[in-house]
Amino acid sequence: MKQGGKLVAGVLTVAVLAAATGYWVGARNMTDHEIAAVGQAGGAAGESKSRKVLYYRNPMGLPDTSPVPKKDPMGMDYIPVYEGEQDEEPSGANQIRISTEKIQKLGVRTEPATLRTLERSIRAAGRIEPDERRLYAITPKFEGYVERLHVSTTGQPVAKGQPLFEVYSPELVSAQREYAIAAQGVQALKEASAETQAGMKQLAESSLLRLRNWDVSEEQIKALSKSGEVRRTLTFRAPVGGIVTEKKAVQGMRFMPGEALYQVADLSSVWVVADVFEQDIGQITQGAKAKVRINSYPDKTFEGSITYVYPTLKAETRTVPVRIELPNPGILLKPGMFAQVELPAAGNSAKTAVVTVPLSAVIDSGVRQIVLVEAKEGRFEPREVKLGNRGNDFVEVREGVKEGERVVVAANFLIDAESNLKAAVGNFGHASHGDAGKSQGAASTGHHATGTVEEIDMKAGTASVSHGPVESLKWPAMTMEFKVANDALLQTLRPGANIIFEFVERGPGEWVITSAKPAGSNTVGTAPASAHRGH
Repeated sequence: MKQGGKLVAGVLTVAVLAAATGYWVGARNMTDHEIAAVGQAGGAAGESKSRKVLYYRNPMGLPDTSPVPKKDPMGMDYIPVYEGEQDEEPSGANQIRISTEKIQKLGVRTEPATLRTLERSIRAAGRIEPDERRLYAITPKFEGYVERLHVSTTGQPVAKGQPLFEVYSPELVSAQREYAIAAQGVQALKEASAETQAGMKQLAESSLLRLRNWDVSEEQIKALSKSGEVRRTLTFRAPVGGIVTEKKAVQGMRFMPGEALYQVADLSSVWVVADVFEQDIGQITQGAKAKVRINSYPDKTFEGSITYVYPTLKAETRTVPVRIELPNPGILLKPGMFAQVELPAAGNSAKTAVVTVPLSAVIDSGVRQIVLVEAKEGRFEPREVKLGNRGNDFVEVREGVKEGERVVVAANFLIDAESNLKAAVGNFGHASHGDAGKSQGAASTGHHATGTVEEIDMKAGTASVSHGPVESLKWPAMTMEFKVANDALLQTLRPGANIIFEFVERGPGEWVITSAKPAGSNTVGTAPASAHRGH
């Protein structure tokens, strides 16, 4: 017996030592992260046991709650609200709550509103045009015929004084003969009476004036006076160096007085006409320097001066033309080229720092501007703001946001879509005490829809249904979770079944199916009246 007792005691001792050794080895092999996790889990469990759960709130910030754990239509767990936390809930109907997981999925990013000096330049599209003051038309003032062309193509460069074309005109020949005879008569009548000499001089002067009016050069007139020889043709020359931009003359053609046969443009200086949007035109200052870039010369920046702001607006584009004058050495800039123009905005010299937010933070509804301000982690408040001057990347906020407040600068439109921002903004500034009355009234209104049963949760008494548009609520087609009024109605539903159903709003955001029937059937499953009278 003593030996048996010793054997049992020895076995027990070995077992205890083995257990202790295993625990020690396991503890040594645990990572710091695992040990911390165990400690946190234990702490959380102890905290959860010591705190009372009041209810579970919607993770998307919607007003519906649940007394038991559940998931929203997107599969996200409802968040427990413990005793003492209810005062931390958003005050007012205009705050939005987004779960941390959802914030990460949406890529929400915030930045603080900061004081900065706005630097702004106005960018506009433009085009190269010839300087209208440097356009020259070659127009004969008499009737005649084109005898010969010296410059026969459009776009050809010409030098000042270069022959362009020769013309023959019977009127011009007659005028030359008249002047030659009058000039010779003046010389021949030097010893005649004063009255005769005066008459001949008057005839010579009138003939000379006619030739000058017809653009006959002084050299040709002097040669005609000396020799008395009448030239059959008259040569027209380029009045300035430039490019032939128009040529209507054809050899042998007849022309009439005042008909423009050539046009020469001096392109040593050109215009850039930029189309500035209506809202920016008040920031343009005449005389300011502008920068011009051309795609053909990506490494070059041309600088010129704003010489004129046109007094008219193009109704089709809501833009005002602004003229910039540029020197054009080497004729690099060709009329018709497109240009990107950067104009300095007036007021850039003011160095006053103002509260600003990034341009991406502003949601412009067309009626007002909204900024999402981070109230706490995961909570956002839409605020209407009054904007001031705009910079290249930032905009001044005169009312609505204070320095240091963090605003959403990325994914704000996704928050708009995911969190019913429009409903929150619609309630902006209104008291929330009327919500109970609205919900009570809505509970008595039935809405009809057709859909397909996706999933049924018998324990929670819910059904997930992919339904079509609901006209009475202006809902689009979507998949959402409904409560079912009673177990009897729930048992008539099957996953994959196409149904026509009626539902009501029993509480804020709590939608309950009260009747359902298979699509195409006259058999209706209906909940008893007492089944959906609220909680």
